[in-house]
Amino acid sequence: MSIIEVATLERMDELCIIDQEVIGDYSRKDTIINAIQDKRCLIQRTDSTIAGFLIFTTDFFECSFISLIIVKPSVRRKGVASALLGYFVDHAPTSKIFSSTNSSNKPMQKVFDLTGFKKSGYIENLDDGDPEIIYFKMKKVCL
Repeated sequence: MSIIEVATLERMDELCIIDQEVIGDYSRKDTIINAIQDKRCLIQRTDSTIAGFLIFTTDFFECSFISLIIVKPSVRRKGVASALLGYFVDHAPTSKIFSSTNSSNKPMQKVFDLTGFKKSGYIENLDDGDPEIIYFKMKKVCL
């Protein structure tokens, strides 16, 4: 059974190891710790194993911005990123939700498309020769 929940500091080492598997170093350790402490980090787990995590902020023009989605390499293409995005959209603290990915990251672009995010613009010069595509989704409000 898959569970999505707010990360706790007890999970910090496991999250840093997954991040290191993906990017090759521990350079985002402080970012992960701060997100956990601020309750801005969600994890998806099955039993006791974490499959992936999502970090967000709410300081992007007073909107939610998903700044990081990381999926453990051994469980990619199994719906982990889509599940994290869907959960976040349902529980986001703001009605407007943004995220981004590099134009070279075709798998993540596909995830955004499949989960109903729409392209909203581009940012040049973050990574040389690889523009950042901004995505947007409006949270559904039930009356």
